[in-house]
Amino acid sequence: MKKIFELIGPGFITAALVLGPGSLAVASKIGANYEYRLLWVVPFCVLFMGAFTVVSTRIGIASEVSLLTQIRMKYGSWVAILIGVGLFLVAASFQAGNSIGSGMVFSETLATSAAPWIIGISAIAIFLLFFKTFFKILEKVMIGMVILMLVSFVLTLIISGPDLSKLVEQFTFSVPTGSEMLVLALVASSFSIAGAFYQAYLVQEKGWTKAKSKSHEREGLTGILILGVITSTVLLVGASVLFPKGIAVNSATEMGMALEPIFGSYATKIFMLGLFAASFSSLLGNATLGGVLISDALGFGMKLESIKVRAMIMLVIVIGATVAIVFGNLPIELIVLAQSLTIIVSPLIGLLLLLIAFGKSAKNEIELGTGLRALLILGWLVLLFLALTNGYNIFIK
Repeated sequence: MKKIFELIGPGFITAALVLGPGSLAVASKIGANYEYRLLWVVPFCVLFMGAFTVVSTRIGIASEVSLLTQIRMKYGSWVAILIGVGLFLVAASFQAGNSIGSGMVFSETLATSAAPWIIGISAIAIFLLFFKTFFKILEKVMIGMVILMLVSFVLTLIISGPDLSKLVEQFTFSVPTGSEMLVLALVASSFSIAGAFYQAYLVQEKGWTKAKSKSHEREGLTGILILGVITSTVLLVGASVLFPKGIAVNSATEMGMALEPIFGSYATKIFMLGLFAASFSSLLGNATLGGVLISDALGFGMKLESIKVRAMIMLVIVIGATVAIVFGNLPIELIVLAQSLTIIVSPLIGLLLLLIAFGKSAKNEIELGTGLRALLILGWLVLLFLALTNGYNIFIK
């Protein structure tokens, strides 16, 4: 077991922080509205996410300094600060959704108020920060949450019994009329450039070296593959159970509740268990990402053992819990702010990763094949397209 834990960690953490209640809500809504027609989008997200995760892993292993430090040295402090502050604000803006998702699992299941659960779960996350071995705890929690999600959603899928012949028939790479915005949301929630960027930090925190670089890359890809499997599973459950009955869902919690009259309370409990794992792991991982990157951008360092870094992580958790309790939902103003910041930050992060990976100084350290280069460029073009589309929808339409 000790050897296994030495070879896994960062990839699973990246997968867990990306897989939040928002990702599951989008997947379930797509399945409930368009059956199996948009399942083909997930493998493409996995390909692009995997390519950037591999490159970020290689950058983390090859360098003795952090990714933002490299960016500061090459392109100036203002660029590093822009990315760090931008990602902190994005993490803080979306953190309320993770807090709400964690609390609603218990409040809906036990018919109680969500506020005490949100406070309690956030307090547990903050409590974990006080351990000296926080990274090891984070690693084990995230791995446990990913396994719990996988088991819960696969069991729910088996219970739902998808129509495999219809799945094959509808796997046609088409985009049904009216589904365009949901497709963009699925790509944005499954292909997280922020998660890929943070992979370099996780690799360095883990202390990985070139000695087992191929094993480390495989671990990262395994985590991203599991991300794709879980997203696909939730989409399939929505397609096989909710679509035939014409049940539309607006959140992953609603999907869990919708399963009860069809399969009984045990199916709902199994699904809700996976939803809690997604919410809590994203709550903890998202806060860690935002806290570490703002700390590094402001010159406080990147190590999780640092008090300043932990204070920033705690700040993201507190902001998320406060917004969740005060508003009871994610305010539209915060969603607009997060989307606006993502429009600026995501293409910039992708571009900087490409510039560092393709740069002359990295040639000897980071080997990139033709296929990987092509995936990276295509992935960045997807990020740019998402940013332009979101910009048009927010500021012009």
